[in-house]
Amino acid sequence: MKGIEMNQTVVRSRLWCLVLAVLVGWMTMGLTQSISLAQDEEKAAVADDNSKPGADGKTPEAKKPQESFLAWMIRASGIFGFLIMLVSFAMVAIIMMIALQLRRDQYLPAAFIEEFEQQLQAKEYQAAYETAKGSDSFIGRILAAGMGRLSRGYDEAVEQMQQVGEDETMSMEHKIGYLALIGSIAPMLGLLGTVQGMVLSFQVIANSTTSPKPSELADGIATALFTTLEGLVVAIPAIIFYSLYKNRLARFLMESGFVAENLMKNFQNMGKPAPAASAARSGGAAPASSPAGPRSE
Repeated sequence: MKGIEMNQTVVRSRLWCLVLAVLVGWMTMGLTQSISLAQDEEKAAVADDNSKPGADGKTPEAKKPQESFLAWMIRASGIFGFLIMLVSFAMVAIIMMIALQLRRDQYLPAAFIEEFEQQLQAKEYQAAYETAKGSDSFIGRILAAGMGRLSRGYDEAVEQMQQVGEDETMSMEHKIGYLALIGSIAPMLGLLGTVQGMVLSFQVIANSTTSPKPSELADGIATALFTTLEGLVVAIPAIIFYSLYKNRLARFLMESGFVAENLMKNFQNMGKPAPAASAARSGGAAPASSPAGPRSE
């Protein structure tokens, strides 16, 4: 069952990465097709206009080719569009990095838990400690930290486990929090571009002695709309993945806590130091240390 759950988690992680790649590819294909259709329609319209004779029977001069849709979008987006693009690159990198780190293998590896349980059943406590210390998983680090403090008592060992677990959790929460930050920054950059575009449009109106042409206002309106669109396109996936990763982290932490607590119960009575009075009556001999972990720190 543990192997099946591990495989299912890996499949889910790869599926989400595939969905993100398909989404980006679909948006790119849609934009490319829109640009191609717009350019084809533009060329066809120019050709039709140039082929029609005027009122005097003469063919009009060829019109100047207009700016392509992609070039128009880049120019209209300006500096805010460039900043949003940089933020989108950072978002994709963070999503991929967390997808590789936030896996069941990194928190509850089935092979490690099975080996650790077998060593406890065989009472090979030192080998169990070495196995936990050599593991790079989340549960391995907290078990190694707890077993290293068993010589000071079970309660202190549990406290050390909690401290290491909180440190590890805070580190991952900080990484996931960057997605929430991007989800807040991207719309704000888009809003700045919107305000800038509206200011440019009103500047044209204010400086015009007559009613301005729509083409004169198009640049400012395009800046406002393009930057708003780009900011939302970046913010929506960032918020979605932030919620998914946060819920997955909470589930892994809860399962890791239950498993670590059940495993450490094997040392609940073994890690208690002998009373001082008993040591004095026995001639001052030091109590036997716990079967796992260093004798003192």
